[in-house]
Amino acid sequence: MMLRHIATVGGYTMLSRLAGFARDILVAAYLGAGPVADAFFVAFKFPNFFRRLSGEGAFSVAFIPMFSGMLATKGQQEALAFAHRTIAVMAAVMLGFLLVMELAMPWAMHVIAPGFSDNPAQFALAVELTRITFPYLPLISFVALMGGMLNATDRFAAMAAAPIMLNLSLIAALFALVPYTETPGHALAWGVLVAGFVQFFWLLIACRQAGMTIRLVRPRLTPDIRRLFRLILPAAIGAGVMQINLMVDVLLASLLPTGAISYLYYADRINQLPLGVVGIAIGTALLPLLSRQVKRGEDQAALDSQNRGLEVALLLTLPATAGLLVLAQPIIEVLFERGAFVAADTRATALALAAYCLGLPAYVLVKVLAPGFYAREDTATPVKVAVGAMLVNLVLGIALMQVIAHVGLALATAAASWVNAGLLGLILARRGIFRVDARLRRRSWRILLSSLAMTAVLLGGLELYTATRGLEPALRALGLAGLVALGALVYAIACQITGAARLGELKAMLRRKP
Repeated sequence: MMLRHIATVGGYTMLSRLAGFARDILVAAYLGAGPVADAFFVAFKFPNFFRRLSGEGAFSVAFIPMFSGMLATKGQQEALAFAHRTIAVMAAVMLGFLLVMELAMPWAMHVIAPGFSDNPAQFALAVELTRITFPYLPLISFVALMGGMLNATDRFAAMAAAPIMLNLSLIAALFALVPYTETPGHALAWGVLVAGFVQFFWLLIACRQAGMTIRLVRPRLTPDIRRLFRLILPAAIGAGVMQINLMVDVLLASLLPTGAISYLYYADRINQLPLGVVGIAIGTALLPLLSRQVKRGEDQAALDSQNRGLEVALLLTLPATAGLLVLAQPIIEVLFERGAFVAADTRATALALAAYCLGLPAYVLVKVLAPGFYAREDTATPVKVAVGAMLVNLVLGIALMQVIAHVGLALATAAASWVNAGLLGLILARRGIFRVDARLRRRSWRILLSSLAMTAVLLGGLELYTATRGLEPALRALGLAGLVALGALVYAIACQITGAARLGELKAMLRRKP
């Protein structure tokens, strides 16, 4: 059942990421890696940072276990009443926060991008664009809460499809608004705001179709709402450590020469593909399942669910990591090198991508391990782990940027993610609520062996791809696609030979219904 849900979320996330690549190809062509691009990426990242901490982070990991528990023990009517109280309080908090941030945006910009202060025009542009994009935060926070309600009832498709609309809105904004706005950055900023409304109404309709009509009631701090906020406050850090690390990267990158923020953004977009398709999909499917199992006292079932989550994570993440390391330069070249994005930008972005993807397995492991805490309504422990990881990221980032500039920031983020994943796993094991079972131990080394076989083939194929320099871009893109397909085929065959995964077993798990 869990693999079926992972496939649903992962499939829609894959479509979203593909639409995102189309968006980023256009953004790179229109904006390149110059001052307008840096200003827009800050304006885009700032509300998204809070969105991932509050809407998709803290609210989700605190709300879903409570909502799932009420569904399992008190029924849908009581759970819906709790959801309505939560939405009412969230509306009051988010709208107040929005007003404060709109007024304080110049001061906030000094914090998130202090390097922009040396360029008054870029600083003013970043403030203006961020004021346009920031209302996206309350809208997408409501989207995340409604998505949590649907996920808790094993309806994953609507929420998983919502990000596609963001990408389509930004693409439409580039084509429709660029001729009428001061810069392409302004067009993209308005596209972000429009996307918030589109996603909000999409989830509102999905909830109604699922028999969960959303009503706005008077905000009241009832005991269950107080308990929710006690869980939310620490979860805001615990669930968002990766996003906090990425914001630290933006802050430090603003102190580097122009283009550093853009290089990190484009590299992170590629890195987010396997993270979203695998990590977020597993975490999304695992949290409500673990919450129900823990609430019912099914400890062995919960342990098995988490082991299978780790198995799927390794099966999909290790080959993705190897592929990105080997093909970083061709991927950036084929996707982005056109228009204002030149060869020097490709080289700088590819180095950042290679550094980021060294931490990819850790990013995904965090998504699998963290639900072990949240399902038990423990949002405090991940905070302590997150603080340690952030300190590692900050110290390493400051040290490495002196030597290898923006690449050092990406390496520091990868190292911090390994610290985060390692500590989460160690604490769960010491508490006796997680241990690696025999099947996971047996299959892990086989997955690694299969990934190494794929890597050898890709290294050989890379030499052939390099020989295509000078050919038409479309032919080079076709060659890269063929190389990726060959690597995937070799990996699939190697998994069958080594026993890392069995095709029949995967088919059976996908067919299994709740």
